[in-house]
Amino acid sequence: MEHTYQYAWIIPFIPLPVTILIGLGLLLVPTATKNIRRVLAFPSVALLSIALGFSADLAIQQINGGSTYQYLWSWTINNDFSLEFGYLIDSLTSIMSILITTVGIMVLIYSDNYMSHDQGYLRFFAYMSFFNASMLGLVTSSNLIQIYIFWELVGMCSYLLIGFWFTRPIAANACQKAFVTNRVGDFGLLLGILGLYWITGSFEFRDLFEIFNNLIHNDGVNFLFATLCASLLFLGSVAKSAQFPLHVWLPDAMEGPTPISALIHAATMVAAGIFLVARLFPLFTVIPYIMNLISLIGVITVFLGATLALAQRDIKRSLAYSTMSQLGYIMLALGIGSYRAALFHLITHAYSKALLFLGSGSIIHSMEPLVGYSPEKSQNMVLMGGLRKYVPITKMTFLLSTLSLCGIPPLACFWSKDEILNDSWLYSPIFAIIACFTVGLTAFYMFRVYLLTFEGYLRLHCKNDRGAKSSSFYSISIWGKESPKPKGVNKNLLLSTRNSNERISFLKKKKYQMGENARNLIRSISTNFGNKDTSTFPHESNNTRLLPMLVLVLFTLFVGFIGIPLGQEGIHFDILSKWLTPSINLLHKNPTYSIDWYEFVTNSILSVSIALFGIVIAYLLYGSIYSSFQSLDLINSFVKMGPKRIFLDRIINAIYNWSNNRGYIDVLYARYLIGNIRGLAELVHFFDRRLIDGITNAIGVASFLVGEGIKYVGGGRISSYLFLYLSCVSLFLLILIYYFF
Repeated sequence: MEHTYQYAWIIPFIPLPVTILIGLGLLLVPTATKNIRRVLAFPSVALLSIALGFSADLAIQQINGGSTYQYLWSWTINNDFSLEFGYLIDSLTSIMSILITTVGIMVLIYSDNYMSHDQGYLRFFAYMSFFNASMLGLVTSSNLIQIYIFWELVGMCSYLLIGFWFTRPIAANACQKAFVTNRVGDFGLLLGILGLYWITGSFEFRDLFEIFNNLIHNDGVNFLFATLCASLLFLGSVAKSAQFPLHVWLPDAMEGPTPISALIHAATMVAAGIFLVARLFPLFTVIPYIMNLISLIGVITVFLGATLALAQRDIKRSLAYSTMSQLGYIMLALGIGSYRAALFHLITHAYSKALLFLGSGSIIHSMEPLVGYSPEKSQNMVLMGGLRKYVPITKMTFLLSTLSLCGIPPLACFWSKDEILNDSWLYSPIFAIIACFTVGLTAFYMFRVYLLTFEGYLRLHCKNDRGAKSSSFYSISIWGKESPKPKGVNKNLLLSTRNSNERISFLKKKKYQMGENARNLIRSISTNFGNKDTSTFPHESNNTRLLPMLVLVLFTLFVGFIGIPLGQEGIHFDILSKWLTPSINLLHKNPTYSIDWYEFVTNSILSVSIALFGIVIAYLLYGSIYSSFQSLDLINSFVKMGPKRIFLDRIINAIYNWSNNRGYIDVLYARYLIGNIRGLAELVHFFDRRLIDGITNAIGVASFLVGEGIKYVGGGRISSYLFLYLSCVSLFLLILIYYFF
């Protein structure tokens, strides 16, 4: 065991040779490197598989009772200051390493075929390998300085990958938005690290926790300052894990290739913020205000992410808001002190969400022969429908991961999400009610995505399931009704409806202009296919893309069982608790996990019922074209044509506008935050140019004028110069004598 721990430092460096090899190849022999580019995908997968082997061995040792292991090297020593680098191996490290390597391998295999025709294939794999290496370095770091270094490397890689197609203005803006938003959190993290060093005099986790806790308990530190430092540390996690209010970069990150979305949203960048809170959990627990802040931010993010996903048309954007909401569950669990449930949901969600994003990539690829290589069309769920006939394996995997995310037993996320809900009831009934209500919202919007994508018939400029051709398709309202072709509709109103799907710019003061009933109006969306065969149908992905999805299905089905207390110790022990024993001991908690099965089943019935209710509502509104008509007719007959119908219509429009305007948060940032910052920058620029530069330029001009004037006074006689000089000196001395004597 010691032998394995001693060589664990190599884990972050294992994926690096691929990045170096590709970089040197493109620099020295670009033509030859591009000719063998598909060959370079194999070492990427092989090296990350070796890292997985190391991580799995460490995880097994942790489960079998391994202790925490730390190894340090002195880097610089100066008087009382000492900075050491090293690595830390504990249960949290092994969990994160397993997630990063397993999801990373699946994404790399998937990407080999998905990116095979892209000109940036080699660049993509170089970025991916460096991304995985940076994340592995982050989770094995032994002190805050190391974490900050790898934290910035992860941010740099995400910037490069989100803006991978940088020639597209939308992608370029998206990576800039992610970069700027994360700068806010990273600056707070840096200030928090420096503040903690000011308090404790150490960057190492063990020393830092021990010194900080003793100072807090003995009133040896200003509590307000300690709380501020901890809040700044948490700010870094808020930005990286897309928590409110720094979540605005996450939906725009969908402009990168789909495999990147799977990696970022499952096990790397957004998981980094969760990892930091979990790593600093012993520090946060001694400050109740910080724990309350973490839980509050978590529950706000849970609800906000779910509501923003309700009416999205872009399939990847819907999954992005789902990620935001699920990360809120994990942050809520950490805030209420449920360390085990938080890490449990981190594991289950990572595999389910990776499967969902890879499935969305398969769906997008299947739509490209029909709509071309335009993300605005290939990712638009309004253009889909009826894909279950053409992509049956993708449909099966997507359905299982959707059910898992909805919390349907016995799939993975059911066990972890219900554990968070149970702990929430003990902490705060208000938080628990919000979390339970969000379960229903999650089930609704996830099955909305599934039903719009796979059920019904193909809503495209091609033969539909009934053999008829249509030259255009029409928008689907939030109720799922496909409206008939409009007649006699005001052209200006239609135009405002067409423009309602315009993207919100982070740097502009734009928002959706949605009329009261514009959602119910019909807009004919032209589909220009050029010379393409309109009888072409979507097709299933090949085996290279299906293999990772099928492997992730196994994780989605069975990974939840590691948290069920069915071990040899009876109902008081389970694999996950054994895995987390070293970390739980560090928190001075009981390492066993007991469960009241009656209470668990009772609460599960409530949460599953709420989820099933959300699924039923989604099916009634989006299940099929016929049920949509029937449900809408039923609602119309119930409310008639009076004030109730107007009130209901306003609610629907409000929900639709809230979701498509991203909760108006981007608009507020653009109008008040960015606008004021730009105004301040213009004011400073004016002050610099007119005042600072003006004074400098005025001095220069004055010197020039004085010099020009004096040169005409000179007569060339030295005696005259000496007389003038002595006169000035004498006058100066007389003034000094007068004032001082």
